[in-house]
Amino acid sequence: MIPLPQLASMLRQERSVAPGSGGFDDRGAMADEPLPFEQLDYLYIPSTDVATDAAYFTEVLGGRKLFAIDDDGTRVAMVEMTSGAPRLLFTDHLEGERAIAIYRVANLRAALKTLKSHGWEPEGTFEIPQGPCCSFATPAGHRVALYQLTRPQVEEHFLGRFDF
Repeated sequence: MIPLPQLASMLRQERSVAPGSGGFDDRGAMADEPLPFEQLDYLYIPSTDVATDAAYFTEVLGGRKLFAIDDDGTRVAMVEMTSGAPRLLFTDHLEGERAIAIYRVANLRAALKTLKSHGWEPEGTFEIPQGPCCSFATPAGHRVALYQLTRPQVEEHFLGRFDF
C-alpha cells in the first residue's frame, strides 16, 4: 500500500508525451488536443419507483429535490446532492440498469469528430430539452451521453414543479 503523502505527490507530478506524437499521455489523456468534455452535468438513472428513489436521496441522504414531473405516466425527478454538478435524474422510462453519465460539451459536432478520430464508433444524435445530444454505450456497456447546452433556460422552467 502506498502511503498517502507519497500517493498525493505522485498524483501532482506532470506527465506528458512528446509534442506532435498524437498519442496518449501517462494518464490516458489524448495528447495535442483539448478534451471535449466541459462538465458532468447529470447522472440519468433508471428507476422502477421514481418517487421512492427521490425520497431516499432527499430524506435519508440529505439531497434536495428540484422537481418531480409526471407527464402522461412518465416520471422524472431531479435531485441535487451537492451545490454543483452532477444532478441526479431518476426516471422510469430509461431502459436498462445502468445510469447514463451526461457530459456537457461546447460544440457537439466538434466533440464527436474528436472522439471519432480516436476510435469511437458514432451512434445517432437526438434532441433533449437542453439541446442536441448523442448517447452511446462503451464496449464494456457503460452509458455515456454528450450534449451541447443551447437552451439553458429549460431546466429553470422545470425547477419547483412537483407533480408527485
